[in-house]
Amino acid sequence: MGILEGKRILVTGVITDSSIAYHVARLCQEQGATVVLTGYGRLSLVERIAQRLPDAPPVLELDVTDEGHLSSLADRVREHVDGLDGVVHAIGFTPQSGLGGNFLNTPWEDVANAMHTSAYSLKALTTAVLPLMKDGGSVVAMDFDNSVSYPIYDWMGVAKSALTSTARYLARYLGEHRVRVNLVSAGPLRTMAARSIPGFDELASHWPERAPLGWDTTDPEPAARAVVGLLSDWFPATTGEIVHVDGGFHSTGA
Repeated sequence: MGILEGKRILVTGVITDSSIAYHVARLCQEQGATVVLTGYGRLSLVERIAQRLPDAPPVLELDVTDEGHLSSLADRVREHVDGLDGVVHAIGFTPQSGLGGNFLNTPWEDVANAMHTSAYSLKALTTAVLPLMKDGGSVVAMDFDNSVSYPIYDWMGVAKSALTSTARYLARYLGEHRVRVNLVSAGPLRTMAARSIPGFDELASHWPERAPLGWDTTDPEPAARAVVGLLSDWFPATTGEIVHVDGGFHSTGA
């Protein structure tokens, strides 16, 4: 019997089978959960990737910046499960103008896009499905350490700082609903999203050499396991927390 036996989990952000979200969905199923996925854009691609999971889950279209998608989400989820016990937010986007060392020249419109998609969407997604979490539950979002600045990460780093603060405020206001909100701050992984960041290899190259436990940029399983742990009942009094899964890189100096 798995640690998520009988739970119903909504997982966003599956793009390919290298996505952290894909491995979260796989582990959720292996641990006994019923999974529903969301996809955006190339929905047929997400549906094909879903077929590779132990049990092919339904895939719902969701643009987290579209009020129509959000307002109908709870009803669309109800077509497959009668409620939710967990939600995984694995969504982030910054236009190319906000990355790669262009920080000083990024226009507000692109910054606003990054903030809406990468940070505000956590609140929007959570409140959209809150009516399905009548017995409480767990919301887990994917983060990246934003306690310092990094080369080339630029406005995505700022958006991640906003995501961190959004999670803390959600934890404050959703406690009365018995909903926990936590973050998993993973080290850099060679996902499709990472490949869109110019200079990613330079950024990622420091992790294996500085992380006390080492770091494999091709292995999303450690981060996925942390997400599954937070979705389970093993952290009943933990909310507003950031769990770093980066080999310990965040704790080291030069």
